[in-house]
Amino acid sequence: IIFTMSVDDEFTNSLKEAAGDQWNRIVNHKFTTEIGNGSIDRNVLKKYLIQDHRFLDAFVILLSSVIANARSLEDRIPGCSFLAVITGKENTYFERCFEKLGCTKEERDQIPDDPCTTGFITLMKEVSASGSLGEMLSVLVVCEWSYQTWGERVLGDSLRDDFVCYEWVDLHSGEYFGAVVAYLRGLLDKEGSLIDKEGKAACKRRFLEAIQLEEDFFENAYE
Repeated sequence: IIFTMSVDDEFTNSLKEAAGDQWNRIVNHKFTTEIGNGSIDRNVLKKYLIQDHRFLDAFVILLSSVIANARSLEDRIPGCSFLAVITGKENTYFERCFEKLGCTKEERDQIPDDPCTTGFITLMKEVSASGSLGEMLSVLVVCEWSYQTWGERVLGDSLRDDFVCYEWVDLHSGEYFGAVVAYLRGLLDKEGSLIDKEGKAACKRRFLEAIQLEEDFFENAYE
């Protein structure tokens, strides 16, 4: 399935520009380089995946909220297709990784949410419950666009000898994921053309909150 949305991308580009060098720090973070070339310490990766897996429920709530609040059926359908992917292949990736890394459910259950994990879950649920469509999309676009950016950056260096690394890169690169990001950015750019100055400021605030949490999350894996 190819998603297309032909609109001006000025609003999403302005949000990325507002993040300044923090955007570049995220998409060039050592975590992204190391998972790309396969050199990442497996304990770092294990910590990251345990925490990242805990976003799944909040992410599904957020994406579902975008679908429910979208302005037309045409805008909803691609999101429904992406939701099916999120609750399918990516979920089995985590389970296979936990098995490969020797991380049992019992062990995971004993590990608390780290502060950045709690922060991200809270943000996703907060905008889902009480935010505008633009605010929901601003958080979602940070998550997917930043990952697509680094995924494409490291794709050429990815080794195909350990799925725990290369499948995470594959999930966040390529034609399909690029089309998903274009769809989400397209929805947000459309909102940017329809909302007032106050609405745009709210989107920017949420975008920058999510950017900070993304950087914190990568850093947290090494602590």
